[in-house]
Amino acid sequence: MIGAQAALETKMLLRNGEQLLLTVVIPTLLLVLFSAVDIVDTGAGKAVDFLAPGILALAVMSTAFTGQAIATGFERRYGVLKRLASSPLPRWGLMTAKTVSVLVTEVLQIVLLTVIAFALGWSPHGNPLAVLLLLILGTAAFSGLGLLMAGTLKAEATLAAANLVFLLLLVGGGVIVPLDKFPDAAQDVLGLLPISALSDGLRDVLRHGAGMPWGDLGILAVWAVLGLAAAGRFFRWE
Repeated sequence: MIGAQAALETKMLLRNGEQLLLTVVIPTLLLVLFSAVDIVDTGAGKAVDFLAPGILALAVMSTAFTGQAIATGFERRYGVLKRLASSPLPRWGLMTAKTVSVLVTEVLQIVLLTVIAFALGWSPHGNPLAVLLLLILGTAAFSGLGLLMAGTLKAEATLAAANLVFLLLLVGGGVIVPLDKFPDAAQDVLGLLPISALSDGLRDVLRHGAGMPWGDLGILAVWAVLGLAAAGRFFRWE
């Protein structure tokens, strides 16, 4: 039942035009545009080496947080979740299916973006295990926050808030604009955001060949625990 629901969730996610725009089109366009045109000072080296890790982080956020929050919010409004909750599929099974759907979509995103980044001259380094841990914890953190938003706000409010947060974190999360371009006080705050921890951690590993980024992993772990716990406590199915 979980496998069938996960397949259905994945098909619905990939067929939704707005979700496809958020999860595939926008990250791809940003990667190609800012790699080809010298708009933002990304420091020494090729721009794609700075941008690719940040765009991978953005892809995770767009699927696990923005896309999932919007889709789940409207499913809750139209009573889809209520009906599914009364089916033989248990609630934990439904959440598991949604998580599997998110992971499958992320794999497709990462493969596509990696191929494009290689075509643009990307030269990644570092430990694949560290990258995998960052992506998993980043997915958990954003999923918890997305489900919390979808389960507590009205669908229209979720749509507006999720897109607003996406834009704000795109600008201030170190995805395209380096955090060191912001004032020192702002850097300290922005560095604690999940998107900043994910993009900086991926960049340290893939660009600089660093070891396990324990600080960034710790930040993501805290966000994951708090977000998932809050979603489990306050999520309303109706």
